Amino acid sequence: MVLIMQGKPVAEKIKAGLQKKFQGKNLQLAILLVGNDEASHVYANRLAKTAKNLDVATQKVELPFTATQQDVEAALEKLNADPAVQGILPMMPLPIHLNAQKLCQKLVPEKDMDCLNPLNAGGVFLGTNPWAPCTPRACLAILDYYHIDLAGKNVVVLGRSNVVGKPVAMLLLQKNATVTICHSKTQNLPAILRQADIIVAAIGRAEFVEPSMVKEGVVIVDVGINARGDKLVGDVAATVAGKAAAFTPVPGGVGVVSNVMVMEALSRCIK
Repeated sequence: MVLIMQGKPVAEKIKAGLQKKFQGKNLQLAILLVGNDEASHVYANRLAKTAKNLDVATQKVELPFTATQQDVEAALEKLNADPAVQGILPMMPLPIHLNAQKLCQKLVPEKDMDCLNPLNAGGVFLGTNPWAPCTPRACLAILDYYHIDLAGKNVVVLGRSNVVGKPVAMLLLQKNATVTICHSKTQNLPAILRQADIIVAAIGRAEFVEPSMVKEGVVIVDVGINARGDKLVGDVAATVAGKAAAFTPVPGGVGVVSNVMVMEALSRCIK
């Protein structure tokens, strides 16, 4: 029988430990949104709801798609300097005309909730920073909760972004998995995917992975959140579940846990 790796029980376990830590601490998380990326806004709204349930205040700073680099950097600098804000989460991706790397360099490392500052990202690469980006940590938390052994397994990471693909590969390596990173330029992609014991799909393309691309008994961790009409779908087609031994649903899987991981990252700011 296929195992549906629901995110809710994983998230609830983590939240139970955070509630006591946050009580009476007056913490505030700032979410910086630029443009109209639908998935980012969905994620931000769910994150605000999670924060409220943990008595954490949120401040959403929303800028239009037409905002200049100077506009976005000014908004970030204001949050950096605000003593009432303990954590900052700039939502990625930014509009294409903006330089995300330059922006992230200006993010105060101590307030960086998603390892966007190069100092924090370097620590993840070296294995010295336990606060990896939130979504990769959510993937690992789900696999751990459902007792999916990683040691020696062939894991294919589909996507190479700085916030999911690259850091999740580093975390998987730390668990002794054998990791292959694939992307839009990878040749013979279906053949590579069919060799995978575990697939972490984070390519940002709705229902990209189809049943013919996977082997029987594969474990699927679907990071994708794509709007299709009035519903959300992942990067993996729902029909792949028929061949999987275990999979994360969309919605209700990685995203639920990722929200709580932001809150867990905020807990490091408690004095």
